[in-house]
Amino acid sequence: MAQTAQPELPSIAAILTPVAARLPLRQQRLLIAHAERQAAEMYRSWAAQAAAHERDGFLRCAEREEDIATRIEALEPEADTLRRQVEAALPSGLDAQIRAVYAGRPLGQQWEIQRRAERAGKKTWENFAAAESDPAAQTVLRTCAALEDESASFLAAALDSRKQDRRNG
Repeated sequence: MAQTAQPELPSIAAILTPVAARLPLRQQRLLIAHAERQAAEMYRSWAAQAAAHERDGFLRCAEREEDIATRIEALEPEADTLRRQVEAALPSGLDAQIRAVYAGRPLGQQWEIQRRAERAGKKTWENFAAAESDPAAQTVLRTCAALEDESASFLAAALDSRKQDRRNG
């Protein structure tokens, strides 16, 4: 059986990377924490649309995204000041640009975009941990990477389940 090619999907990381590159390290982490909160909103939206057996999984993903953002913000003693600086430095419409990545796409594609974003997030937090000298902060960053991995695994399972349902249906 010939396998159909996966459509070329946009990347959340490709949107955030050039913005983050212009910021100091501490602000980069807060930019990504901001994106984590935006992802939590997407997960809650998907939970509202999901089948009953998927709903709790999407809500747990939203909780993980909020947890990551809270953990990252807690690493910064001046989080409020830095967050305002990050928001001031954001290109106009960045949040809308990220939301537009999902707009008009079938749920399966939206979930795949997010699954890829979770995998990129895992690597990002691992890279931050590797560059961090404070052992406590390293632990927080590695925990964030593990949380990203849990959400990516959930999305992969949800996508596999949808494919299986289509084959059986």
